[in-house]
Amino acid sequence: MTIKEMQDALNARLLFGEEFLDQDVQFIFSADMMSDVLAFCGKCSVLLTGLCNPQVVRTAEMLDIVCIIFVRGKMPDENILSLARNKKIVLLTTEHFMFTACGILYEHGLRGGA
Repeated sequence: MTIKEMQDALNARLLFGEEFLDQDVQFIFSADMMSDVLAFCGKCSVLLTGLCNPQVVRTAEMLDIVCIIFVRGKMPDENILSLARNKKIVLLTTEHFMFTACGILYEHGLRGGA
Protein backbone atom coordinates (compact mmCIF):
# COMPACT_ATOMS: atom_id res chain seq x y z
CA MET A 1 0.00 0.00 0.00
CA THR A 2 1.33 3.46 -0.82
CA ILE A 3 1.23 6.44 1.50
CA LYS A 4 -1.26 8.02 -0.92
CA GLU A 5 -3.55 5.00 -0.58
CA MET A 6 -3.31 5.29 3.22
CA GLN A 7 -4.14 8.98 2.97
CA ASP A 8 -7.21 8.17 0.89
CA ALA A 9 -8.34 5.30 3.14
CA LEU A 10 -8.10 7.49 6.25
CA ASN A 11 -9.45 10.62 4.57
CA ALA A 12 -6.28 12.22 5.91
CA ARG A 13 -4.96 15.69 5.27
CA LEU A 14 -1.42 15.95 3.89
CA LEU A 15 0.75 18.31 5.95
CA PHE A 16 4.07 17.60 4.26
CA GLY A 17 5.57 15.24 1.72
CA GLU A 18 3.53 15.25 -1.47
CA GLU A 19 6.58 14.14 -3.44
CA PHE A 20 6.87 11.00 -1.27
CA LEU A 21 3.26 9.77 -1.48
CA ASP A 22 4.13 6.98 -3.91
CA GLN A 23 6.33 5.19 -1.32
CA ASP A 24 5.15 1.66 -0.65
CA VAL A 25 4.70 0.56 2.97
CA GLN A 26 3.87 -2.83 4.48
CA PHE A 27 4.02 -2.38 8.25
CA ILE A 28 2.65 0.20 10.67
CA PHE A 29 2.95 0.82 14.39
CA SER A 30 0.71 2.84 16.67
CA ALA A 31 1.59 4.32 20.05
CA ASP A 32 1.59 7.51 22.05
CA MET A 33 4.62 6.57 24.13
CA MET A 34 7.82 7.01 22.14
CA SER A 35 9.58 4.56 24.48
CA ASP A 36 7.15 1.88 23.20
CA VAL A 37 7.92 2.87 19.62
CA LEU A 38 11.65 2.57 20.27
CA ALA A 39 11.24 -0.77 22.05
CA PHE A 40 8.70 -2.50 19.82
CA CYS A 41 8.41 -0.82 16.42
CA GLY A 42 10.59 -3.33 14.58
CA LYS A 43 10.27 -3.09 10.83
CA CYS A 44 7.49 -0.52 10.64
CA SER A 45 7.66 2.37 8.20
CA VAL A 46 4.57 4.30 9.35
CA LEU A 47 3.77 5.56 12.84
CA LEU A 48 0.24 6.41 13.99
CA THR A 49 0.16 8.55 17.09
CA GLY A 50 -1.83 11.09 19.05
CA LEU A 51 1.33 12.56 20.51
CA CYS A 52 2.14 15.86 18.89
CA ASN A 53 5.63 17.00 19.84
CA PRO A 54 9.12 17.11 18.28
CA GLN A 55 10.14 13.80 19.90
CA VAL A 56 7.77 12.01 17.52
CA VAL A 57 9.78 13.20 14.51
CA ARG A 58 13.10 12.51 16.23
CA THR A 59 11.96 8.97 17.08
CA ALA A 60 10.76 8.41 13.52
CA GLU A 61 14.12 9.55 12.19
CA MET A 62 16.01 7.11 14.43
CA LEU A 63 13.89 4.19 13.19
CA ASP A 64 13.79 5.16 9.48
CA ILE A 65 10.03 5.70 9.64
CA VAL A 66 8.91 7.41 6.43
CA CYS A 67 5.47 8.64 7.50
CA ILE A 68 3.79 9.87 10.67
CA ILE A 69 0.01 9.95 10.88
CA PHE A 70 -1.47 12.07 13.65
CA VAL A 71 -4.84 10.76 14.84
CA ARG A 72 -7.81 12.54 16.42
CA GLY A 73 -7.23 15.57 14.20
CA LYS A 74 -4.01 16.54 15.95
CA MET A 75 -2.17 19.37 14.21
CA PRO A 76 1.59 19.69 14.69
CA ASP A 77 3.04 23.14 15.20
CA GLU A 78 5.56 24.79 12.86
CA ASN A 79 8.52 23.38 14.79
CA ILE A 80 7.33 19.81 14.15
CA LEU A 81 6.54 20.57 10.51
CA SER A 82 10.01 22.05 10.03
CA LEU A 83 11.69 19.00 11.58
CA ALA A 84 9.70 16.67 9.32
CA ARG A 85 10.58 18.72 6.24
CA ASN A 86 14.27 18.60 7.12
CA LYS A 87 14.12 14.81 7.66
CA LYS A 88 11.83 14.21 4.63
CA ILE A 89 9.22 12.44 6.76
CA VAL A 90 5.66 12.56 5.41
CA LEU A 91 3.10 14.01 7.81
CA LEU A 92 -0.62 13.28 7.66
CA THR A 93 -3.46 14.01 10.05
CA THR A 94 -6.78 12.18 10.27
CA GLU A 95 -9.88 12.79 12.34
CA HIS A 96 -10.13 9.05 13.12
CA PHE A 97 -9.29 7.75 16.56
CA MET A 98 -6.21 5.52 16.68
CA PHE A 99 -8.21 2.29 17.03
CA THR A 100 -10.35 3.12 14.00
CA ALA A 101 -7.39 4.25 11.90
CA CYS A 102 -5.51 1.04 12.68
CA GLY A 103 -8.57 -1.01 11.79
CA ILE A 104 -9.01 0.74 8.46
CA LEU A 105 -5.36 0.22 7.52
CA TYR A 106 -5.49 -3.40 8.70
CA GLU A 107 -8.51 -3.99 6.44
CA HIS A 108 -6.40 -2.63 3.57
CA GLY A 109 -3.68 -5.21 4.19
CA LEU A 110 -1.20 -3.39 6.42
CA ARG A 111 0.15 -5.21 9.44
CA GLY A 112 1.93 -4.31 12.65
CA GLY A 113 5.68 -3.94 12.48
CA ALA A 114 6.58 -5.45 15.86
